[in-house]
Parts: sequence; structure tokens; C-alpha cells
Amino acid sequence: MVKTILIVDDDPAQRRLMQAVIEKQGFRALQADGGEVALEMLNGKNPEGVDLVLLDLVMPGMSGMETLEIVSRQYPDIPVIVLTAQGGIETVVKAMQAGAVDFSVKPASPERIGVGIRNALKLSQLSGEVTRLKTKNDGALTFENMISAAPVMRQVVRLGQRAAKSNIPILITGESGVGKELIARAIQGESDRSGRPFITVNCGAIPENLVESILFGHEKGSFTGADKKHIGKFQEASGGTLFLDEVGELPLDMQVKLLRVLQEGEVDPVGSKKPVKVDVRIISATNRDLSEQVREGAFREDLFYRLNVFPIEAPPLRDRKQDIPALVEHFIQRFNAQENRNIQSATPETLAMLKGEYWPGNVRQLENMIFRAVILSDGEELHPEDFPHLTGVAPVFDDEDHAEPEPINGVETHADAAEALIEHAAPVPMMDDNGHLRPLEEIERDLIQFAIETYAGRMAEVARRLGIGRSTLYRKVREHELEVDSAREAS
Repeated sequence: MVKTILIVDDDPAQRRLMQAVIEKQGFRALQADGGEVALEMLNGKNPEGVDLVLLDLVMPGMSGMETLEIVSRQYPDIPVIVLTAQGGIETVVKAMQAGAVDFSVKPASPERIGVGIRNALKLSQLSGEVTRLKTKNDGALTFENMISAAPVMRQVVRLGQRAAKSNIPILITGESGVGKELIARAIQGESDRSGRPFITVNCGAIPENLVESILFGHEKGSFTGADKKHIGKFQEASGGTLFLDEVGELPLDMQVKLLRVLQEGEVDPVGSKKPVKVDVRIISATNRDLSEQVREGAFREDLFYRLNVFPIEAPPLRDRKQDIPALVEHFIQRFNAQENRNIQSATPETLAMLKGEYWPGNVRQLENMIFRAVILSDGEELHPEDFPHLTGVAPVFDDEDHAEPEPINGVETHADAAEALIEHAAPVPMMDDNGHLRPLEEIERDLIQFAIETYAGRMAEVARRLGIGRSTLYRKVREHELEVDSAREAS
């Protein structure tokens, strides 16, 4: 998304000048003629989406310094750059102490303003990443920290917040990569165990002969190689939360011991003569159908009922595509901070392309794709051609090239695709009312619109069926001013 800069200055000529400089450098500009107006625009959880403030210090009414102090206190995540014609050392020191991240003396050159803005935004991204990591490590992540604006996520948040009010066992189900651990962390962060240990165990990644020792601990000398005492994950998590990821992978004999821990609240370390009491909140997760595993005898029925007291289903990314733009922005900021990059946003065409994907790997797949695109991109925006390896999607081709359509739902060739189109709708007419061939441009336009409607606006599939690259398809959609959103809504 394009970053928004709020210009706060009582001089309208200066505001117009700064707006021209900012917009020329690819940012969105808002104006406020004083501190009071600026604070009104920032109130209500920053409805204008301001990312940075350019603030004049000398203004009538509320001074720039007063405005700076309030913004720094109430909106610490929004960086402020101070601009003034009075550039004394004392003024600079005072402004920095009040929370300004940079300082420029009027008249500042457009290059100086641009560099200052980019550096401040980059610093803000780094600070945001540090805060995110600290929040995660401190076990204080909440549902407010999650991107969950899509309607299907509201039920997840509602259930999670309700579950957080008790110590009831929770089973989070969903496909791989949907963010089950993030939901579990948010539940702890909103519970009375916030700030306490959050221990994660991937049950499918533990060698079978080490499961008991890793989960429940062992005494020194209890088996060959046990040269010292190990307390186990349950004791590590005591007082906090133990997250059992892929719990369906646990061997049957370990399921018996897990059931005992849930029933008695104590563990039996290997080689120990007496059990150890533990105070642990259990949150489990799986991408399997545990009820089916119970029927097949691969999972204990009594343990299933113990874990499945409060089920929460995490929806796949394809069911919450409204969250994709915010997720993309979040991942861009994170990888900018981690990899010292300066990607500003993704283009509208890129976001439309990403929203049209199926995403079998869900949020984790999207995250990895954004990581790769951020590393490979040469510009300040992510374009469709920065995503050549999306699952099931052919690489982007130049306009002179074409992409061979891949088989989908049993349709393997151009001829099959054409036959499928004709079977479900009238073909695009080649002749006009006078019996002459229609212009190629008109036929092309109608054919592309026909394909968009047939495949419900799924642009990756449209490109494959037409045998063209996605960049070419998006260019032709713009040239012909075709409708895409209406086709998606109609589906």
C-alpha cells in the first residue's frame, strides 16, 4: 500500500509545495493547517491511515512542539519529522527529546525530504519488527495483533477470546499454514497466563524413541545417553501454555501418558520414582481429521474427547482473501526490516493476482512468496512478474511469448478448453451483422471478457486458458477496460 504522509503547517503555500514533493516521490499526502486539525485526523485509531507526520514547529494556536509531544505520546508508532525556519541547536535537541525522528531546516530540498521520509519509514519498520518479536517472545500477543478483518475470521477471534477466559483444553483445526500457532499465542496473550511460558512442540517432528523424554523429561542415568536430568516440555511450560502442534502424529503409547497428564495434572519423567505436578494449559492443533483417526484406531477416543473440549477451526487463506492486502503489507514491512530492503507496496495488479490464487499452502505460502519477491524485486513496488513460481501457475512471460495452459479439472488442451467454453455458453461471434469479420481487437476484447466471466475472475486460470502470460492479461484488461470484480461477485 502507498504510504500516507500528513503535512502539518499553517502556511498553505508551504503545504502545497510539500504535497507536490511528496506525491512526486510516490507517497500519498494529507494536509492539516494546525496541530488541532492534525490530532483530529489521527484520532479514532488513526482512521486516515497516516504513516508519517511532517510537522512545522512554529504555528499559531497549538504549537508544533505541543503537537509533537502529543503525537509521540498517543501514537508512538507514527514517526514525526520536524520542519522549521528556526534551526538552532537548542530547538533541534528539544524536538528530538520530544520524539522527533528527524529535523530539516526550511527551505529543504526535495531530495532531503525524500531521504528523510524513507529513512524514518524504514526506522519505523525496524521498530515495528522489534516490537512484534518482543511481544511474541514475551507471550503477550493478542488478537489485536492479528490480521483478521475477513468475516470468516470474526468467529475465530470471538471463540478465541471466549476460550482465553478459562483454562479449558482447546483443539485448533485447519490446513497446514493457516496460522494455528498464532491463534494459540493470541489465546494465551488474552488469558491470565499472558507473559508466562509458551512452549511449542511439533509432535510430528520428534523421533518416536524420544517422544516420552522430550515431553515428560527423564532422570540422569535412566537410559543409555541420559548423562543429565531433563525436565521435559510439560515442566518447561508449567504456569503457562503447552502448544501441541500436529497432535495427531503422537504414537498410541504416548497418547496414554498424555491422557494421564490431562486427567491428573502430573507427569512421570522417565526413570523417576514419583510423579511431578504441573500447571499447564493445553492447546492442541492438527491438520488431520482426528475423528476419522479415532474410527481407524490411530488415535485414542478418550484422548480425542479430552482435547476437543473447545474446538476452533482456522479457515484457509482462500476463504479470507479480504485479508490478503493487509497480510502482504505486513510481510513486506517485516522483510524490509529483516533484509534491509525498501519495498514500498504491491501494485493493484499484483494484489488482484494474489487474491485470485488458490493458496494450497495458505498464509505460510503467501509469506514465503512475498519473501522471495522482496528479495528479487529491483523496484520499490512488487509486480506480478515478481511471483513466477506460485503453486500451479506458470511463470510470467514477455509479451512476445506465451504460456502453455496447464491441465485443470481434466481439461488438457486448448481444444478441450474451447470445447468446455462452448458447452457452457455461447461462443464469441466472429462475424458482424453484415456478415463481415469483426475487427481483431473487438474479438480479443470479447474473448477475454468471456473467459473472465467463465472462470469467475480467477485471473491465473484465465491466463492459462488463453495461453498468455499474466502480465499480458492484466495489460489487456486495462487496455480494454474490462470488468473483473463483477465476475468474481457473480460467482
